[in-house]
Formats: sequence, structure tokens, C-alpha cells
Amino acid sequence: MNPSRTIKVLSRIYLFVSAGSFFMVSMMGFFSPQAVMDLVQVKLPNNDAFSSIRGVYGGVGLTITVMLVRWALKDIQQGVVFLCWLWGLYAVSRIITWTVEGPLGAFGTQWLVIESVFFILGALLWLRWQRSNLAVRG
Repeated sequence: MNPSRTIKVLSRIYLFVSAGSFFMVSMMGFFSPQAVMDLVQVKLPNNDAFSSIRGVYGGVGLTITVMLVRWALKDIQQGVVFLCWLWGLYAVSRIITWTVEGPLGAFGTQWLVIESVFFILGALLWLRWQRSNLAVRG
């Protein structure tokens, strides 16, 4: 495999693994909003709360899933850029929480590590895409 093909394959794997994770949470959000909130020990008190979790984790999560699959098939580089920002900002939001509200629990810490790793992977792929694009132009 030449470097540009390797970057494409690794980027597609990155996009599909991320899409799969968003899809799993999205389905949980659609079919059992309380199960999503059980992960952080929060009890949904009313139908508006259920609706909000279903919308954000279900609807928005499925939208992200669809776009990631589309990008994996049609515009890999754009998908990598999107995911790099998404995972990075997820990690930043947890770091802000840690700074403002105090240390994260086991769930938050685990996801901070996962989101940080996915951000770093995305950043490395993004940099490789940039280098590949420069080589093509140069």
C-alpha cells in the first residue's frame, strides 16, 4: 500500500469505528433514554427529560452517524477533520468540568482518555492528509 492509500484506509476505519460508537449510543438514546442516563447515575424526572435525551443522544447521534458514514464513502478528509474537532471538543468539555466542578468519576475519566486518544488519532490522520495534499501540489 502506498502512503495515500494507507491514509485512506486508516481514515475510513477511524470514521467507521466512530460511527459505530455513535450509532450504539444513538440507538440506546432512542429506545431507552434512561439507560443512557443510568451511565452517569441520573434519573430522568419527566417526559420532557426523556424527550430531550432521545433528541440529543438519539436524533443528534444518528445524524452524526449518518454523516460519518457519508464522509467515509464520499469525503474521507472532511470526515477526519469533523471527528478531530468533535472528539477534541468532547475532551475539552470534560477538562473544563474537571477544572470548574472538580475531579471526574470513573465514567468521565474513562471517556476523557477515550476522547483524547480519538482526538490524537484524528489529528495525526489530519496531519498526514495535509502532508499528502502538499506532496500532490508540490
